[in-house]
Amino acid sequence: MTGEALPAREVVELEGHIIDSLILAKVLDLIVAAGADYQVLDVEIGRSNVDQSHARLEVRAADQASLSRLLDKLQVHGVNRASGGDATLVAADCDGVFPEGFYSTTNLPTSVRLGGEWHEVENPEMDCGLVVLPDGAVRTVPVHRARAGDRFVVGHDGVRVEAPSRPRDGVRFEFMTSDVSSEKPKATLIAQVAERVRAAKASGGKVLAVCGPAVVHTGAGPQVARLVHDGWVDVLFSGNGFATHDLESNVFGTSLGISVREGAPVEGGHANHLRVINSVRRYGSIAAAVEAGYVKSGVMFECVRRRIPFVLGGSVRDDGPLPDVISDVVDAADAMRAALPGVAVALMLASTLHAIATGNLLPAWVETYCVDINQAVVTKLADRGSHQALGLVTDVGLFLRTLADQLCSGAA
Repeated sequence: MTGEALPAREVVELEGHIIDSLILAKVLDLIVAAGADYQVLDVEIGRSNVDQSHARLEVRAADQASLSRLLDKLQVHGVNRASGGDATLVAADCDGVFPEGFYSTTNLPTSVRLGGEWHEVENPEMDCGLVVLPDGAVRTVPVHRARAGDRFVVGHDGVRVEAPSRPRDGVRFEFMTSDVSSEKPKATLIAQVAERVRAAKASGGKVLAVCGPAVVHTGAGPQVARLVHDGWVDVLFSGNGFATHDLESNVFGTSLGISVREGAPVEGGHANHLRVINSVRRYGSIAAAVEAGYVKSGVMFECVRRRIPFVLGGSVRDDGPLPDVISDVVDAADAMRAALPGVAVALMLASTLHAIATGNLLPAWVETYCVDINQAVVTKLADRGSHQALGLVTDVGLFLRTLADQLCSGAA
């Protein structure tokens, strides 16, 4: 491609499994779609399953601003500027504000060059800044955690990211050829998800479940409780709705006033969720309600009894809320961050808002499976930057019953 009329130019590099994962093709398509141009300077293709490939491109755009915007968009796919040099650091001048021109992070593995040496970012997370600590460690921090005097990376020099990994051996994330599946055999796919959960647990990793209220409404709450009881869930994220309806279903036998056993409305049942919230508030916490014998079964019961940490993030539409709900969304996000170290697999179960919030916090290497009957929910997670997320369009009740049978049958 010629590109003589496009004066703004920069050489970039892309390394990893960029051929078989189609990342290189996607990058070239994005360049053309942006009205820019490119020239392939060099390509080295790996010969084996473990060998990585490498490509150098010259990207051209009409002006420097357009080029910078394009390179920002390409970096989430592992594209790095080839220019050398250390990262530029600027101190924040007040609390809760990044310096102008701060580097905005992706969730990909990231390194920062300081004093001629590359330092890995300890906790990759998208939409954060990069702070360099006095001991030379580099971490991501959200803007509300910035403090005056903290040194932040500004600009893109001295920063590199790794391309999303999809190895040729097909073990990780390759249980279906498309990112969202509504037509593939469900039993086979769920069996493969179960195998990934087993592998994560065997290697010492944690499993995170992110649950929406539909988990209870579809009658799948007992299956999640079963997974928690048998040690297959290590962390739970949800909101007031899921926890309330889980408690309601186990105290009153209803979910939104509908009998979970008979599927029919119960007289006066519309108030049951408020009654259970009121009672738990009187006890002071879900744990206290469990210890007092008010709650005798269910997901929240099992979390309390098994000492499984849970974070309930609130919203403006919450009734009550339950005393354990964190109503300040910034505090809720911080509590979720604190619970994520060690998580290797995340199961997003019939949840939109909490799934997206969790996806924003997860490093790209966490295997993420999004299950929902609505395909738009399944695709939204990947659209918002969680490129590692793979989706299964199916009833969450069917998924959880099959998954629990796979994992809790003594075959762990």
